[in-house]
Amino acid sequence: MNRFTPRGIVVALPDETRNRLFSKESWHRLEQCGDVRVSPAGGALADPRVARVLAAADILVTGWGTTTQGRGLRELAPRLGALVHTAGSVRTLVDEVDLARGVAVSSQADHNARPVAEYTLAMILLGGKAVFAAQHDYRTHRAVRDGSEPPGGRGLYGLRVGIVGASRVGRRVLDLLGPFDVEVLLHDPYTNPAEAARLGARSASLEELMARCQVVSLHAPLLDATRGMITAGHLRLLPDGAIINTARGALVDQDALVAELATGRIHAVLDVTEPEVPEPASPLWTLPNVVLTPHVAGSAGNEVRRLGDGAVREVERLAHGRPLAHSIGREEFSRTA
Repeated sequence: MNRFTPRGIVVALPDETRNRLFSKESWHRLEQCGDVRVSPAGGALADPRVARVLAAADILVTGWGTTTQGRGLRELAPRLGALVHTAGSVRTLVDEVDLARGVAVSSQADHNARPVAEYTLAMILLGGKAVFAAQHDYRTHRAVRDGSEPPGGRGLYGLRVGIVGASRVGRRVLDLLGPFDVEVLLHDPYTNPAEAARLGARSASLEELMARCQVVSLHAPLLDATRGMITAGHLRLLPDGAIINTARGALVDQDALVAELATGRIHAVLDVTEPEVPEPASPLWTLPNVVLTPHVAGSAGNEVRRLGDGAVREVERLAHGRPLAHSIGREEFSRTA
């Protein structure tokens, strides 16, 4: 891609988001790349106040809170050469036509995958040690009880872990599991057995993985093809005492999950449910075998600065005529969320 002119960098983010993303140092580095203009309407790209600014945009920096209100990016910013997204998914901003037109697209999905994978590793290790079941039993009875060993035992040695989806997060989790004495099964329709082995896992069908693993962690993207991919039948395959750790809640048949959890046979760690905040009467709020968190696995607090720094590095690459480090091509776009 050609080097961009100094006037062409537009940051279209809500003020609060922009302040969280960029330190004074990173913002200074961004300004060294050219004439940086902050959108007068925050993340609202279709606001009439932004039209003049977008008309001259060569690079557009977006993120959480950036919206097009249904209008096409090519209509809003006709000379745009690159979109640098400070968050993960870009599907609400660009489409395959934008990519075909030659707009270079970058996202911080790789950097956002890091804290999610770290959270997942923590949940796998705690689940393998049966910490969730042990703390509930201990707090309930206020004593150490004989015979309270959970089904499948308590420990990591030889633990069989199933990873569904060799996505960015899935691959990072596989890498993080490397030092531990666990056996890893992987199900991913785009990953052959040889590649699975290189990732430190054994390729398996979804049915085998669900039936054989004490801990199952879901990392498939939420697409039309994956919505509800974990059915009641799959949940019934899980061994007694197994733990299922989910990414987007809609990957799992939610009614079937609640029904299976209500039996007390399995456990779940749920960070993103469907709907994202369960209904007030949902059993998920009170079931003792559920760890329910409010979408905390992704970048938060000081981790958000990693996304801003990563976006600045991408703009620096463009300003110096270098290719994006985290570009999203047409093939990847078609199979990622």
